[in-house]
Amino acid sequence: MGICRPAISTAVAAALIGSFGVPIVAGTASAKDGAATVREDFDGDGYQDVAVAAPGAKVGGHASAGYLTVSYGSAHGLDPARTAVITQDTPGVPGVSGDNQVFGYAMVSRDLDGDGLTDLAVVARDYRAENNVNGSVIVLWGRKTGISGQDAVRIDAPANAQVGDDITAGDFDGDGHTDLFMGNGEDYDYHDVLHGPFSRNGVPAREQQVKVYSTDNTINSTAAGDFNGDGIEDLATFYVYENHAEGGKLWLGTEAGLSTVPQGLNSASSTAVADFDHDGYADLATRIFPGGDTENEEDPGTVKIYYGSPSGPSQTRTQTITQNTAGVPGANEKSDQFGGRLSAGDVNGDGFPDLAVGVPGEAIGSKAKAGAVVLLKGGRAGLTGKGAQAFHQDTAGVPGVAESGDLFGGSLRLLDVTGDAKADLVAGGPGENLGAVVNGGAVWLLRGAASGVTASESVAQNPMDVGAPAAQALFGANLSGDNGPGMVIR
Repeated sequence: MGICRPAISTAVAAALIGSFGVPIVAGTASAKDGAATVREDFDGDGYQDVAVAAPGAKVGGHASAGYLTVSYGSAHGLDPARTAVITQDTPGVPGVSGDNQVFGYAMVSRDLDGDGLTDLAVVARDYRAENNVNGSVIVLWGRKTGISGQDAVRIDAPANAQVGDDITAGDFDGDGHTDLFMGNGEDYDYHDVLHGPFSRNGVPAREQQVKVYSTDNTINSTAAGDFNGDGIEDLATFYVYENHAEGGKLWLGTEAGLSTVPQGLNSASSTAVADFDHDGYADLATRIFPGGDTENEEDPGTVKIYYGSPSGPSQTRTQTITQNTAGVPGANEKSDQFGGRLSAGDVNGDGFPDLAVGVPGEAIGSKAKAGAVVLLKGGRAGLTGKGAQAFHQDTAGVPGVAESGDLFGGSLRLLDVTGDAKADLVAGGPGENLGAVVNGGAVWLLRGAASGVTASESVAQNPMDVGAPAAQALFGANLSGDNGPGMVIR
């Protein structure tokens, strides 16, 4: 056994989330043809759906127990009347709510059992004394009637395991079934690849172990996509130690699973994957750590794109975009955190994926950390600043008012919720106050259109709208498939 990393305690996890720090979670990214491959349609009606976590919420008297909501897409957008609230106390869901379990700490939406309906894998930070296991990955199965706790299952884990760290979905052996990469064992130098299809008991078709650590560091972010264009998804893992970025590794997918000898990559914070220039290779969009410092709270933020190639993400064909790039709204300002979250999807329906860039530290007037989202357009030349757009709560048509600490853009997804073949922008603001309720949080839906994102007909949803706990809920702290860490805001 190599160096063992102690389990992240539930108290620490809750503290990180509660202070808007960097929870160690990982998200998923799409395959080579862009975000459309991740359908996220839990009820199979053709509209993409939205899963939202409220990890700070008190449930059943337990602080930071957490819950999630699933809102179903429609031609009219998100409907509170069609939003389900799920906790670990929901009938059928394994376990029970407890202090600092942050149910929904990370979520992955993919079809795990191959029935054509999207399922939701949810990470909780619970502890099971019977076999000394920290953490759970609970699968909520997609159904024509929508997701509930019915027949939900906890993926089995060996004794003394730390479960669910860095959970990432992809088809790493090219067999057409979704696989899950995550921590799931006693030897913390290794992560498991659980190959699909999964049985309805949560049992994978087979397992593979990958030695992801060789030094005493941790994974801070991941990305999955077909970077070398061979038809099989690859996995990128990125590392930090204390406040230092420590590079990344590329694990190529093969018919046997992930390669066990990785290629080196540069460090990255948040990530998104899509074929922005439509050349047949998935491209990797990242936010970089300035000077390798992972705790630079004053970082304005820089997004760097590595375009795919036969050998993977190119180290020579790259692109760097900041708020000083021509055409990008705003200006490079201290603590903006441009790129704190990233998400890819085709907003305007031109066939080229676009990139939503969260700027959760953006000041709107004198309102510090109110937050904003910038949309970069894709095209034959890749991503550029040309035609870029910016949105925040003081944008005409966007519900609400920008306030200090809202952190609008603190989570992001581009999903076709309205079913018009144009991705809509879903943005979370976990710091949103709801009247006297502090840090209740909210999410917004802004529609995609031929011109890009539009604030016309945009809507917002918060815990009170769906009858869920609101106080300190941090509703919108992450969305299913959101790409994990990236904000350093306290």
